[in-house]
Amino acid sequence: MPGKTERAVILMNLGSPDSTAVPDVRKYLREFLMDERVLDISYLSRFFLVNAIIAPTRAPKSAAAYRIIWTKEGSPLVAITRHLQQALKDKIDAPIEIAMRYGNPSIRQAFDNIAQNYPSVNEVILLPLYPHYAMASYETAVVCAEEALGKGNYPFKMLTIKPFYDNDAYIHALADSMRPYIEQDYDHLLFSYHGIPERQILKEDVTNAHCLQSAYCCSEPSEAHKKCYRHQCFETTKRVVELLGIPEDKHSISFQSRLGRTPWLRPFTDFRLAELPAEGKKKLLIISPAFVSDCLETLEELAERGKETFMHAGGQEYTYIPCMNVQPAWVSAIVGWYNSITAGEKEMLLQ
Repeated sequence: MPGKTERAVILMNLGSPDSTAVPDVRKYLREFLMDERVLDISYLSRFFLVNAIIAPTRAPKSAAAYRIIWTKEGSPLVAITRHLQQALKDKIDAPIEIAMRYGNPSIRQAFDNIAQNYPSVNEVILLPLYPHYAMASYETAVVCAEEALGKGNYPFKMLTIKPFYDNDAYIHALADSMRPYIEQDYDHLLFSYHGIPERQILKEDVTNAHCLQSAYCCSEPSEAHKKCYRHQCFETTKRVVELLGIPEDKHSISFQSRLGRTPWLRPFTDFRLAELPAEGKKKLLIISPAFVSDCLETLEELAERGKETFMHAGGQEYTYIPCMNVQPAWVSAIVGWYNSITAGEKEMLLQ
């Protein structure tokens, strides 16, 4: 009951426009792309590029894409995060709020709800719903939450769950979500991760001498791996294919959703989708483990446009494997993390 708990949980996801109307999408794009950790260029350059070029031209196209995936509950990503919240409420004896890095509900709203409705809470566990560390996803979410916490003078401290790309519970949940699909006949499994500019990999290299310096940098031990998105994507793939027993010649990695002309992580998903049929891989499974909740990048970019690209190139079967969303193993993983933290086992889970 309100006032009797000492701990609360916030699930923090990326966010979504309030509607598919062009003005709402334009507003969302501006908030998203004006983030210095997403578009990491000078403020003046970012302001001009976003407000004079990107937002005006992309908003109508993005609005049309959102309309393809929009549901009666609104944004799939926000709705799925709410469903996850509800599933966890049945298993965790603590208040659970959701927050979006961009759009609504904001992290400030989540903090306010806890402070107003649960005055005895003195510790908030923040779970950024990003398995891998990147400045444009995990880092910006945590910084946003820390800044809101500091400005709000709230009566609680915050504990943050670190990226869980190699956590056993996450790997088992991901494998569990994939298992029914890999039991069918297929030629190839493509792990499509969200792309980021190479410069952001270099900026996060704490050694200033490891990332992208060799063809084997992601497999060579280094302190840089703690914040290396590329390494963490490779590690997730390695762990899950080992668990599922997928042969090396039946899977590969690519990166999607690039923006602009600067170098981004390769190979590009759209290029690979056009190439795979000619390589004899005509029955394709595709999944995007960078996301735990289905969203525009998975439902429209992969499930819709990706399929069109692959089939047009001569593919025969194309199966998109959904995100974990609210699958039981994923819910159980989060419950397990919460129970470990409340039991004092914090070192392996928290920043």
